[in-house]
Amino acid sequence: MTDVPLGLPLAGLLTSIVLAAFFSSTETALMSINRYRLRHRASQGHKGARLAEKLLARPDRLIGVILLGNTLANVAAASIVTLLTLRIAGEHWLAAANGVLTLVLLLFSEVGPKTYGAIHAERLALPAAYIYRPLLIVTYPLVWLINGITNAILRMVGVSAEQAASHSLSAEELRTVVAEAGALIPIKHQQMLVGILDLERIRVDEIMIPRSEVVGIDVDDDWERIVATLREAQHTRLPVYEGDLDKMIGVLHMKRVARELARGELDRDAILRLARQREPYFIPEGTTLTQQLVAFQENHRRHAYVVDEYGDVQGLVTIDDILEEIVGEFTSLPQALRRDVRAEDDGSFVVAGSTTVRALNRSLGWTLPTGGPKTLNGLVIEYLETIPEPGTSLKLDGHRIEVLQIVDNTVRTLRVWPAAPKVDEDA
Repeated sequence: MTDVPLGLPLAGLLTSIVLAAFFSSTETALMSINRYRLRHRASQGHKGARLAEKLLARPDRLIGVILLGNTLANVAAASIVTLLTLRIAGEHWLAAANGVLTLVLLLFSEVGPKTYGAIHAERLALPAAYIYRPLLIVTYPLVWLINGITNAILRMVGVSAEQAASHSLSAEELRTVVAEAGALIPIKHQQMLVGILDLERIRVDEIMIPRSEVVGIDVDDDWERIVATLREAQHTRLPVYEGDLDKMIGVLHMKRVARELARGELDRDAILRLARQREPYFIPEGTTLTQQLVAFQENHRRHAYVVDEYGDVQGLVTIDDILEEIVGEFTSLPQALRRDVRAEDDGSFVVAGSTTVRALNRSLGWTLPTGGPKTLNGLVIEYLETIPEPGTSLKLDGHRIEVLQIVDNTVRTLRVWPAAPKVDEDA
């Protein structure tokens, strides 16, 4: 060692520190890289991304070669420092020299490089993949032996290294990713994406038009009333029934009515004939919106009648109702809400008890609970656990509610005040 020029071991020491820094930084970069961005880059043909994805498919092998290289670099640095200390200062300075080396390695080969690798993961990981791929091939026998022993120990505690961690996202995790996209995705698009995810957990009975508001034609009515219903109808399709909505005959399309009217042949028999040409489409009330959207597409339908377990019609759901859950209301306030909700000068709203809670929350930005009853009437009765008297007041999730009218043991109208905006206590 005394015959070797001093510059050569110093160069070796510097090289060992740099190699240790490389292994530490790239290890952190490869393990913290965004797997979905990496997969996207790989699908676009980026060679470094493809190599990195293959390396990460077996993290035990990748970690094996990284730690092997890092350990060799650290051992080499310690050996060179020991030899240099003995040559220059003597064995009494070995402890001090190794202490200084430990500090240098900690700062310049561990903490600093790992922090940089975590911050600039993609910048380091993709170029490093070009180095690790051939390095893994060269050192594979030694890595295989080390991994074999390690995996055997892991299997003893019930861990299989062959099963790489799954990086699939659940619906809730994907919802969080969308919410954190920030300026990358416009707010409106974020709301639409979240709306699509929410279709799986919303049932048709939560968004349907309730039975009491379904407009139809009763063939037992006198002709003048039938004509009045046709004249005032705001929908293109009307159910035709006999005496009761549960005794539905068929569905009448207003376009066909217009043709019969133009020929002067519109009468009760014509309405029955036209209605029988289109059978009603019934669905169970527990159907999710995702299932129903697919069913609408497969059956080439645009609306369906929701029935309970006894086959009684509970309401009507249309494809427009489902699409509004994704894109929002097509108007500032839906037609049904314009009829059932009236804004007052004091900032409150007079609301019909049959109005659905989801419609109020979506259209007015309220936060009434949606996990229980579907209508405001049901929500108030469930909360009070009794049929209230007019003038009863309560508070639900920050919304002050006053019962105005009770008819036939149901809450007919209520006055609701919007909830006060929440104050950020940290601010």
